[in-house]
Amino acid sequence: MSEQRERRARPAAKSTSKRTSGTGADHAVDGPEGAARHACRSLARLIGHRTEGVSAVRRAEEGWRVDVDVLEVPRIPDTTSLLATYTVELDSGGRLLEYERVRRYRRGDRDD
Repeated sequence: MSEQRERRARPAAKSTSKRTSGTGADHAVDGPEGAARHACRSLARLIGHRTEGVSAVRRAEEGWRVDVDVLEVPRIPDTTSLLATYTVELDSGGRLLEYERVRRYRRGDRDD
């Protein structure tokens, strides 16, 4: 199952890296999907951890708020790995304004 997760994450990382080579940061974010891509890419570059996915995207007053799930400490078995959720704020052009870690948890834990 972790192999499937890695395969899904790799193409996204490759496609977003191509977008960073241009001047796309000067254009408005193209909806919630674009905001999610920008948030994942910017946060991963800043904190140096692999993003696992997005758990929420909301329109903010002047941009977007995105909750990004990040693999902070990989462990074996994978169910004991430590993940975190970060809230990332972007402006309307997709530039990161601020971020905050709001939760840290083991992959195998459930929400209460």
